[in-house]
Amino acid sequence: MNLSQFPRTLLRKSVGICPALLLSWLCLFHASRASASENPFVGTWALTLPHGQTGWLGIESDGKHIDAQMLWVAGSVFKLDGARLDGDNLVLTRLHESKGKTGKINFTETITATRDGDSLKLVSVTPKADGHGEERSEFTGKRLSPMPPAPDLSKVKFGEAVPLFNGANLDGWRLVESGAFNGWSVRDGILRNDLNREEGKRHKNNGNLRTIAEFEDFSLHAETRVPKDGNSGIYLRGIYEVQVFDSFGKPLDSHNMGAIYSRIKPTASAEKPAGEWQTLDIIYVNRHATVALNGTKIIDNQPILGPTGGALWPEVDRPGPIYLQGDHTGIEYRNIILRPVVN
Repeated sequence: MNLSQFPRTLLRKSVGICPALLLSWLCLFHASRASASENPFVGTWALTLPHGQTGWLGIESDGKHIDAQMLWVAGSVFKLDGARLDGDNLVLTRLHESKGKTGKINFTETITATRDGDSLKLVSVTPKADGHGEERSEFTGKRLSPMPPAPDLSKVKFGEAVPLFNGANLDGWRLVESGAFNGWSVRDGILRNDLNREEGKRHKNNGNLRTIAEFEDFSLHAETRVPKDGNSGIYLRGIYEVQVFDSFGKPLDSHNMGAIYSRIKPTASAEKPAGEWQTLDIIYVNRHATVALNGTKIIDNQPILGPTGGALWPEVDRPGPIYLQGDHTGIEYRNIILRPVVN
């Protein structure tokens, strides 16, 4: 039976049933339906972490259990170990493991979230690994706007092609991080990133490279040559990483070439071996992504729930640059061409 019809059906069959008992059943039914919808934390949240870094929080509930996922600055989206309501607060727990002198040490971080409309105030408390005292930090969150419907790509119009890389120099680009080592250069029409690794000398981290211009929705074509075990990424609007990685021959995974890093797994393996030129054709419209790798569609108009690790900011509705990850390994790019969506 459709549960939405339960009260009506029960009333039709309620002849002879004690009115008090019937009222009790109805109250329990409505309470169970309300419990799933009355959790005010359900949804997705843009987090501004300590030191202004980017995070994300996603909360789901079936009325009995609460599932929580989080992004903390870099790396992958991860599932939190516990989530529960405590009065007006949401209490999240995250298990940590550290190596001590006597072996592994396990300890639990507790994050308490308080809501004020579409804003969150969060307080993290973590016992110190040595058992003496605790570390405390505060940060904030804003509710993300609802996910728009998937666009009808057959009706989306794209404007004139905009070459982002001119094949001659770095005009139109700059480093994301001030003070980082700039390993980016242009040789023989190819945009290259060479790591700063001088034997015996301390090295600075290589910088990531971004367009000076910022964009809304678009299609993007890029060609890349990934070295053995190479690892880079193309960030859309500065917040969503399309993974660039030597994953040839690996099982399907949300960290493989062409994936939306840790969020959307490719539906097919279309990678070429390391050292060969590969093409990525990406469409980003209405917070949905389509990715074709080497001519094979591997992500088809899928929603991206929030930023990925390394995002420049947590907001998903603002324009942003294309940025190329350069702090992992060497990488090469060419023929980077963007076509903006036009109304």
